[in-house]
Amino acid sequence: MELVQHIGVPASKIICANPCKQVAQIKYAAKHGVRLLSFDNEVELAKVVKSHPSAKMVLCIATQDSHSLNHLSLRFGASLKSCRHLLENAKKSHVEVVGVSFHIGSGCPDPQAYAQSIADARLVFQMGEELGHTMNILDLGGGFPGLEGAKVRFEEMASVINSALDLYFPEGCGVDILAELGRYYVTSAFTVAVSIVAKREVLDQASREEQTGAAPKSIVYYLDEGVYGVFNSVLFDNTCPTPALQKKPSADQPLYSSSLWGPAVEGCDCVAEGLWLPQLQVGDWLVFDNMGAYTVDTKSLLGGTQARRVTYAMSRLACSWKY
Repeated sequence: MELVQHIGVPASKIICANPCKQVAQIKYAAKHGVRLLSFDNEVELAKVVKSHPSAKMVLCIATQDSHSLNHLSLRFGASLKSCRHLLENAKKSHVEVVGVSFHIGSGCPDPQAYAQSIADARLVFQMGEELGHTMNILDLGGGFPGLEGAKVRFEEMASVINSALDLYFPEGCGVDILAELGRYYVTSAFTVAVSIVAKREVLDQASREEQTGAAPKSIVYYLDEGVYGVFNSVLFDNTCPTPALQKKPSADQPLYSSSLWGPAVEGCDCVAEGLWLPQLQVGDWLVFDNMGAYTVDTKSLLGGTQARRVTYAMSRLACSWKY
């Protein structure tokens, strides 16, 4: 909230969308005029009633996110069965509920999950309006794909979402539609380059190039970044990053079964396994595309303080565009 206000966003345009907040965060919102807060349970509602009674609440509902990479409904979201009770409690506590939010989770391959959640939100709107709440906000959450090669492209999701909105929240109904498009905007905006800081050869494993007569081996490379830093998507999104090499290997260059590991001295810091790579050396660089989401803004989960240099680049074609 502090950062967003620092760049000039007015408090009236800020929503604290996490339904699990520290009391200090709720008090900070009250002090700085941020009135839109999310909740999904009675305990959270009671915290807000006590620390920020003038808040306007957004009820976060659970979704059908079983196909998503991150199942956020395991942690957040009220079931449809509990929504009326929560809305009634808010009314008794003189707290106004002004909308509904949900989050399908990242990497959802089924656009119909959005359509179902929008339909569920319409039911919650009806409950709220029956109880006297003025409902005018629908937050569609985030997790939208930012890759051209995603299983479901953003345009396909948008088409399903727009059809559902036309049905349940048509234009002119007085509801503001919000969405959290951070991943979509920034995924392809960043490319990460990491250095090989150490390597180890392991014998007695199959090489793809047995005809060379060399002893079968696989190679373990250690990088200056790992899953507790910019490659945290390996842990949280089950991704398998594939690097681009500085030089394309020749057709007759042997390839070896290879794995990439981060700098942490423990067994979970594995960036990628099962790669077939040419012989690389300490000091070589590996490049990973589409690394803009949840990478450069994260600090090491192990408390590291390694500085990351960000270099901005623009193609000649982009430079020639006229705005």
